[in-house]
Amino acid sequence: MGKINKVNKQTTNPYLNLYDLDVVNKVGREGHYYVASRAKTEDDLKLSHAENNDPDGVAIYSLYGEKKDRVVLIRQFRYPLGGYVYELPAGLVDPGENYHTAAIRELKEETGLKLEPIVVDDIYQKPYYTSVGMTDECCGTVYGYASGEISKKYMEDSEEIEVVLADRKEVARILKEERVALLCAYMMMHFLHDEEPFAFLHTTK
Repeated sequence: MGKINKVNKQTTNPYLNLYDLDVVNKVGREGHYYVASRAKTEDDLKLSHAENNDPDGVAIYSLYGEKKDRVVLIRQFRYPLGGYVYELPAGLVDPGENYHTAAIRELKEETGLKLEPIVVDDIYQKPYYTSVGMTDECCGTVYGYASGEISKKYMEDSEEIEVVLADRKEVARILKEERVALLCAYMMMHFLHDEEPFAFLHTTK
């Protein structure tokens, strides 16, 4: 198994930092591995706390309309892509904040809609890692029903977001033609093919 000898913080930024790890791989060769993290210090990295699975962020999979036949998506400009990508509404969890509370807050901020979360088994909502080849970030998922009117009143100036209430026909088009974030794509596939989009949440072993 590989070993980490030393952690060197490379940047000091508000929301994301780069860490250079001095490592030894399984055959004893020394090298460097670079990790992007929400952690403010070396001690806050998840590699320093194996038991720490506190979510850095939360994603919201919500249905809209009287028939619950539309899914709430956002089409957001992202600098790393130099363009727009379809995503689930999402955001960072504040220190000490419950991620279900964060989901309600984030949906309101990004879309103007009110979220009514539903209770699901922990295996579907607990924090999972987003891209472990480059970051230790993990995010929880909150499911529920959205209501109200779309509004940009609560949106931050740094956010460039179009709210999309997509039916199955539009979801199919987006998956076929547009750039889509991975978690969003998986949830859209459930929405597209499952008669009851939340049916999978009621299946546990």
